Amino acid sequence: MSEDAADPKRPDEGRLELAITFLYYRDLPAAMRFYEEVIGFTLAIDQGWSKIYRMTGQAHVGLVDESRGMHRAHDVKPVQLCIRVPDVDAWHAYLSALGIESLGKVSSSEQLGIRAFVLDDPEGYQIEVQSALT
Repeated sequence: MSEDAADPKRPDEGRLELAITFLYYRDLPAAMRFYEEVIGFTLAIDQGWSKIYRMTGQAHVGLVDESRGMHRAHDVKPVQLCIRVPDVDAWHAYLSALGIESLGKVSSSEQLGIRAFVLDDPEGYQIEVQSALT
């Protein structure tokens, strides 16, 4: 590679277009309803058995029908999807009013500089909702 050639690993060179984290589901329609109706993500790319939702900017989450995807859904979910919001308490109140059973309590971590809570999506993926402490 010549010295003046673009480095494909550098995001500021325009080489990365999207960031997508894929999660695998046994019941894709239930996951879609949750992320659209409860969380409010917008479907950005519909690939049929794979649905890619815009979270913010160029960050996306992909929901995949396990019967078609590269992996299978598993009961153990060692993955956490974290979303940062301006008002974590408003989000907690909203989800609480919906009766989300897996909703955790809001707590603060001075060490991490966040105020946050967790909940599970329909198949057990944990979502952390957080705001920065100011």
